[in-house]
Amino acid sequence: MRHFDFSPLYKTTVGFDRLASLFDELSTADNNSPAYPPYNIERINEDEYRISMAVAGFTEAELNIEIEGNALSISGQKVEKDDKTEYLHRGIATRNFERKFELDDYVIVNGADLENGLLHIALKREVPEAKKPKSIPIGNKTAKAEKLITV
Repeated sequence: MRHFDFSPLYKTTVGFDRLASLFDELSTADNNSPAYPPYNIERINEDEYRISMAVAGFTEAELNIEIEGNALSISGQKVEKDDKTEYLHRGIATRNFERKFELDDYVIVNGADLENGLLHIALKREVPEAKKPKSIPIGNKTAKAEKLITV
């Protein structure tokens, strides 16, 4: 188990304490986390991502996607059937699951599709105009103040 000390970074950064605590949580997380269902995270372009999750055997009604704060939660609850099928081999897993993903502050969920046993969740980063970088002009501040006073 590793623990990283982020205190030297606090001297030169502001507002990264949330990021440091997230790394602490990840490093102390149980390494025996379930591998079911398997998933991919793809970067489509600079601001678009997609999570693809293999959910063979689940219908749209049995899947649930929720977002609370920055946490995206995907769960599947298989409906029990009175199926009297005798399986000689059952290799398609249809057990209940829950997967959680931590999203960045400005990442939103655009939609979800279920296609050929894969659940695709479209994500997009939308940074508000107020948070985008701005160019600050350099000028004579006192001259502008004098103009305002004389008018």
